Amino acid sequence: MPLKDLLQSQLTPANITAVNAALGSIETNLSGKTVNLTPDERKKYGSINEQNKLLVNKVNDYRQSQPQFNSPQVDWTEFQNDLAARTALDGFLSRLASITEQISDTKILHDNDNYQQSLTQYSYVSYMASENVPGTTTIKEDLGQFFNRPATETPPATK
Repeated sequence: MPLKDLLQSQLTPANITAVNAALGSIETNLSGKTVNLTPDERKKYGSINEQNKLLVNKVNDYRQSQPQFNSPQVDWTEFQNDLAARTALDGFLSRLASITEQISDTKILHDNDNYQQSLTQYSYVSYMASENVPGTTTIKEDLGQFFNRPATETPPATK
């Protein structure tokens, strides 16, 4: 059986409007609070990696449990603000990565559905052109340019 219409649910215009509004809200809320590093800056500052995150978390634990040993050279308010922001941003990234993967996978299936239906349409137009139906030869030739073979050959079979 051919694999067609792999997705039965569709995004409605209302869904698209709501998602675009939500993305706009995210952009608005992050405006002025995020930065865009150059590739060199990204290399320079990079990720603190998991081992160093453990160090930061352990320092934070000691900061809270034994404040008498907190260095006066550290701005602990800024430390706590950076830690809270880092934690929130890490959660955002995780959620957005999951959403991005879902959107990408869904788009792949929609792309596949469109491609399979386009192959079916090309096969139909090719058949109609072989039956000398007026106007179909031009369409067949125009669509045939997307295949790596002469327009007289048929495209790959649909799945």
